[in-house]
Amino acid sequence: MTKSTENALHDCETQMHQPSVINQISELRKHLSNIRRQSKTIALVPTMGALHQGHLSLIQTAHQHADCVVASIFVNPTQFGVGEDFDSYPRTEQEDIEKLASEGVDCIFIPSAKEMYPTGFCSSVDLQGPARELETSHRPHFFSGVATVVTKLLLSVMPDTAIFGEKDYQQLQVIKQFTRDLNIPVKIIGAPTLRETDGLAMSSRNAYLSPAERKIAAQLYAQLVNCEADLSKNQSWQEVQRKAITNLTQIGFEVDYLELRDSQTLNLPIIGNQRRLLVAAKLGKTRLIDNIHIPAAS
Repeated sequence: MTKSTENALHDCETQMHQPSVINQISELRKHLSNIRRQSKTIALVPTMGALHQGHLSLIQTAHQHADCVVASIFVNPTQFGVGEDFDSYPRTEQEDIEKLASEGVDCIFIPSAKEMYPTGFCSSVDLQGPARELETSHRPHFFSGVATVVTKLLLSVMPDTAIFGEKDYQQLQVIKQFTRDLNIPVKIIGAPTLRETDGLAMSSRNAYLSPAERKIAAQLYAQLVNCEADLSKNQSWQEVQRKAITNLTQIGFEVDYLELRDSQTLNLPIIGNQRRLLVAAKLGKTRLIDNIHIPAAS
């Protein structure tokens, strides 16, 4: 085989693996209807872009559950409140497209705000249940914005499955709840949190941390692990919570919450049920969240 033939074959293969980049819902539905006619299953991975390895692990999980993977990139304005980081949220669209292409994504949906919220848009998804407290106590607008945009994405794609990361654990439980409540025919799959080598949960917002803050940030996860160890020794939750918040505060965190909840309902835990330990805290101007599984109390 000549060098020119090898290059031609390589170019052909590269071209075959380029995902379709689509900006309009009507075009997206038309594209996906062709895929369904081939009896292929579809998985959706919604993102806000600024992709890191944690996002790409969601894509890899999606490939395990469907023939075709659709990724969306949309920084959703309705989940940001006044004074939050909507304008400064990192946007790296071209790099994101390249990363998604390297993971074999079939289609990338990148709508504008006007496409998702056209003139006259006045609807939203209202939530209770797992949406109460925790994040809602500090960001009351957040889950309505998330639920509304996720509903629109699910109805635009109509995937068989959708993949969300467990790092945003309350969000995951909220999405599972409202898709059941609204009879949206999709299976919601939670994928494990990917961490840096020092334990910090991967997040696009980690880019906001200064070098000094970055060294401290890993202590958020370390304190969760310490809490788990203390709880396994039958120490009271009140004492474990007090100690962890004190430790985090002393090293520079401003703790919004550190709570132990039922892993499914996010209500206060019941003896015999699996539990989840969830934390949100600011370090400088950066707000970090994390969570870990805690075995049921005996």
